[in-house]
Amino acid sequence: MSDPRGEASVQGRPSEGQALVKTLAEDANRRERSRNVRALRRLGPFVAAHWGDATLAGLFLLVSSSATLGITGAVRLLVDHLTGSTAEAAARAGVNRWFLVLGAVALLLALATAGRYFFITKLGERVTADLRKAVYGHILTLDPAFFLKTRTGEVLSRLTTDIQIVETLVGTSISIALRNLVMLVGALALMLLVSARLTGLVLLLIPLVIVPLFLFGRRVRRLTASTQDQFAGAVGYAGETLDALETVQAFGQEGAAAASFGEAVEAAFRTSLRRMAARAVMTALVIALVFGGVVAIFWLAVHQALSDHAWGALIQFAFLAVLAASSVGQLGETWGDVQKAAGAMERIGEIMDSRPGVKAPAKPVPMPKPPRGEVAMEGVTFAYPSRPDLPALNGLTLRVRPGERVALVGPSGAGKSTVFRLLLRFYDPDEGRVLVDGVDLRDADPAEVRARMALVAQEAPLFSGSAADNIRFGRPDADPAAIQAAVRAAQAEGFLNALPQGLDTPVGERARGLSGGQRQRLSIARALIREAPILLLDEATSALDAENERLVQKALDEAMQGRTTLVIAHRLATVLKADRIVVMDEGRVVEQGTHNELVGKSGLYARLAALQFGEAA
Repeated sequence: MSDPRGEASVQGRPSEGQALVKTLAEDANRRERSRNVRALRRLGPFVAAHWGDATLAGLFLLVSSSATLGITGAVRLLVDHLTGSTAEAAARAGVNRWFLVLGAVALLLALATAGRYFFITKLGERVTADLRKAVYGHILTLDPAFFLKTRTGEVLSRLTTDIQIVETLVGTSISIALRNLVMLVGALALMLLVSARLTGLVLLLIPLVIVPLFLFGRRVRRLTASTQDQFAGAVGYAGETLDALETVQAFGQEGAAAASFGEAVEAAFRTSLRRMAARAVMTALVIALVFGGVVAIFWLAVHQALSDHAWGALIQFAFLAVLAASSVGQLGETWGDVQKAAGAMERIGEIMDSRPGVKAPAKPVPMPKPPRGEVAMEGVTFAYPSRPDLPALNGLTLRVRPGERVALVGPSGAGKSTVFRLLLRFYDPDEGRVLVDGVDLRDADPAEVRARMALVAQEAPLFSGSAADNIRFGRPDADPAAIQAAVRAAQAEGFLNALPQGLDTPVGERARGLSGGQRQRLSIARALIREAPILLLDEATSALDAENERLVQKALDEAMQGRTTLVIAHRLATVLKADRIVVMDEGRVVEQGTHNELVGKSGLYARLAALQFGEAA
């Protein structure tokens, strides 16, 4: 079936790269500018699903942070012991004891840090895997209308690059942020106990640090989202050109395509460079303010210690101040990661918020059993979302009896492939009804409807894996005997048996290791193995040579027995045996009948037949 978006031209123009960059920039600017960390709330259910790992990670985090703070207390006691007036032997014994305490605390810190790292990393990996599965599963539920607006490459970018950013946040940055937050709070509490006056001075520094964090954090977030938008657009463009690589090379446009992609990547890099500069300035301000203030406070603390000889308290306060300053600095670093992940999560959320226009109703009407294979369209009018002012079907009425073989013919753009799309319920009609076995498809579960149909598309899309895997895609529970029967029916046994491993031979990405005719026969075998009551053939023999077309047509004739079959064909020789030929033009049925009847009417079909068969028509 032809793409309703139309074929994209791959011929480069001098301004194509600039146009692509401009389009990507406009897409980024159209996005809401008030991105914030609330987008990360979407991660809540994924984390809650693994509360055990999250709890253990939090427990080890508290233990490791407490151990780090405990070291400062042990150091203070050691210094007080050394500067006291105890006897030398007693002092020596006390030193050994306090160093043992320091060693024990350090060992506890090491074990707790290892536990924290293991469980937080495990949690991050698990949440990321669940998120990736959830996003991909949701993408599969979206209807083709979504992909008329969003390129596949952009969707893949969100599925990979954006989720990797979120993985960095959950698996690393959140742990670092929480650890430093606990360390900051704990250090400030202990500092308050050591010297309330000096701690008050430290607290005065906090607003000076928070202001640049928020001011530059918003800019970092916006620039991160813009970078990801532009990069996703570039990946989408690359996907389009790689899909049409042979055409790009045939027209000699490799340089133009590479230049366009390069300009898009450079635009994303320039935006990323501004993000890095903003984050660097933010980090420099935080560090300068924190450590500048700490040095000033140390100056006051040393003068106080010189007067009252409280060197242990001074040393502990110094350690605690360094820990607090370091924690604030690292919080500034991780805040940038949080902003970056918020932008990525919002882009992921845009996909998760997308809802298919076609979905199962709350209480679907069950399809009748056994299936009859009856198809009907009643006054159907439909226009694709990408071109709402140009109806593809315009008041189409068509009824196909169970077991009837009906051919749809007509000029390109007559609406033949659109009939298949509505039958498969990729779209719903704007007006009228589409019925299968008497059930309006809008009232039925799309999965149940599609289970009654087998499609052989014009382009025969296949997948990587073996030939058997591709055939089994039509019916996953098919046994080897059923696969072999489908292969024979599709006249594919000869070339498949000639492959090095037979049916188990890998056929490469999109089965590019096979010829067009071989791919088409494999696609026919995949459709036949479904044993569906309705068979949809969209130019099913278009890629075959004359001999293979004759063999496959014979196989299809046998497969059509007892099945309702709709055939789209431009080559009229393939539809001469149809029970009825339906001629379509501009989305309407203009003629119906057998070949001889229609030729005798001297209408559109007669003109098409004359063009193909000449006087023999």
